[in-house]
Amino acid sequence: MTKIRMTTAQALIKFLNQQFIETKSGTQRFVQGIFTVFGHGNVLGLGQALESDSGELTAYQGRNEQGMAHAAMAFAKQNNRRQIMACTASIGPGSANMLTAAATATANQIPVLLLPSDTFASRQPDPVLQQMEHTYSAAITVNDAFKSVCKYWDRVSRPEQLMAAMLNAMRVLTDPADTGAVAISLPQDVQGEAWEYPESFFQKRIHRIERRLPHPRDITEAADLIIQKCKPVIICGGGVRYSGAGIALKTFAEKFGVPFAETQAGKSAVESSHAYNLGGIGVTGNAAANKLASEADLIIGIGTRFTDFTTGSKSLFRNPEVEFITLNASSFHASKLDATAVVCDAAEGLDALTSPLAERSYQTSPDYQDEISAVKSEWRRERMRLAEVEYSAEGFMPEIAGHLDEKLAEYAGALGSTLTQTRVLAVVNDMIPNDAIVVGAAGSLPGDMQRMWENTVTDTYHMEYGFSCMGYEIAGALGVKLAEPDREVYALVGDGSYQMLHSELVTSLQEQKKINIILLDNGGFGCINNLQMEHGMSSIGTEFRYRGSDGTLNDKLMAIDYAASAAGYGAVTYRVTSIEELKAAIRDARLQNVSTLIDVKVLPKTMTHGYGSWWHVGVAEETDSDTVRAAHKRKLQGLERARLY
Repeated sequence: MTKIRMTTAQALIKFLNQQFIETKSGTQRFVQGIFTVFGHGNVLGLGQALESDSGELTAYQGRNEQGMAHAAMAFAKQNNRRQIMACTASIGPGSANMLTAAATATANQIPVLLLPSDTFASRQPDPVLQQMEHTYSAAITVNDAFKSVCKYWDRVSRPEQLMAAMLNAMRVLTDPADTGAVAISLPQDVQGEAWEYPESFFQKRIHRIERRLPHPRDITEAADLIIQKCKPVIICGGGVRYSGAGIALKTFAEKFGVPFAETQAGKSAVESSHAYNLGGIGVTGNAAANKLASEADLIIGIGTRFTDFTTGSKSLFRNPEVEFITLNASSFHASKLDATAVVCDAAEGLDALTSPLAERSYQTSPDYQDEISAVKSEWRRERMRLAEVEYSAEGFMPEIAGHLDEKLAEYAGALGSTLTQTRVLAVVNDMIPNDAIVVGAAGSLPGDMQRMWENTVTDTYHMEYGFSCMGYEIAGALGVKLAEPDREVYALVGDGSYQMLHSELVTSLQEQKKINIILLDNGGFGCINNLQMEHGMSSIGTEFRYRGSDGTLNDKLMAIDYAASAAGYGAVTYRVTSIEELKAAIRDARLQNVSTLIDVKVLPKTMTHGYGSWWHVGVAEETDSDTVRAAHKRKLQGLERARLY
């Protein structure tokens, strides 16, 4: 057996270069590159290996470990999980900074390979710089924290352990049913230790993301149930996009007259204008989808995890006769809601269901199809209204009611703007290229985007909402741009998320990968400010205000120039307080060759809200506040109508 003597880190890089994925058009490299933030824990190990022979891997210099791992996740998500990035960080705080990104990737079932450096396997220099000691076990390190947020975890304490660790890593990273973050913990001394690796470890490996076929028995049971139902609604989840099943979904909906609603991950699998596309569902959904879903006698979940917020799964489906069918590659997710489960690839499942339904001439009634058209038309009118909302000094009723409605004049003065959020989004939707990709994640924007955004080109809506991680937006836009270098990419981000994490804007400038940031500044964490007020509280710790003489954070609003901060990095920036300025900024940003930031000042309370959904949040049971007591009573009333499990 031929052997090659090299360090653990060198062997790892050589192995990653030999991983390929099979696609319809042939084979392609599975691991495109590796994001790095070097420190003493990895620069002389993985850093040396990359310097000496990185092969076809592109090494990117991250600015923040969480940010670079978010970019890696976005890259894989935009590639429909067919290509990934790796990320390496130093020990201690460097590696721990990737924990949030690991959780985000795992919650969304997106493959990301994390290579956190670890303390010395030999323990000779313990406690080394940035090492956390545990009095109850010397075997525990910071990297053990990755176990709870990863789909696979291993620690390579000896060079030869790398082989089993990486083969298992590839198994999980290419598993459509159970993928997510994979962490291979690398002690810094082991990274530099040499071993004679068998040449077979470095052979070219072609991985196949298998399309799981449904069992005929399950298809028969599902078809038998559909035949009995009059008002079915499909929920299109992220699995539809990752499977490339958008066309199959359209064909199925048209053939049998079944409408479909979109989750945040499923949005843009099909164009928004399709006759059977109801739009977003759940707490961030619209009136059309939520109305039909609440009356449906059958919910067919395709590639969705039925998370309560994004599908309203515990409270929205109110028909006493409602039953459930699931098509999902994961048996875990397919089994939710006591559904008739079909464990399969989304496209394969839809194709298999078509024959038995066609043979029995299944078709929803003309009355139901008229109802579909009617609710879509009603929502279209509501969206048009939202797109034209303008502030007036007298008699203006914001979309969100709250204790601070009377302070809108104060907001307008502090921000220097009376722009409404829904109108801004409508203008952006109209003006950017149809094939541009929009990226979002947290705050009030996902709800407004899910309701207001209309796509004419598929796979152009990139929302991280499995974890709704603040700070994903700008790093995510970079990852999308690396995946789609020839298309314009726009990060839609609130001022709170921008402050939390925008470091990879600098990486985009360094790599000359242009991203466009549209920052909507409403003076704080507006989404949570709405939430606390809706449930009887006053404003506390959610607006960006100075501390007053009374000791509370309720003095004047802070005026922050986000355009100035981005300009310091080298981005082209714009400050917008009117629709005319917004349109001019979007037009000019299209002409730029470097990353841009449009700082749009918008009035709080002018985002969308409601539309027939209910969300269970914790409300104080004991309080002196009448408004909080009333909110708790409303919560109990909601729970009476909600599904318990």
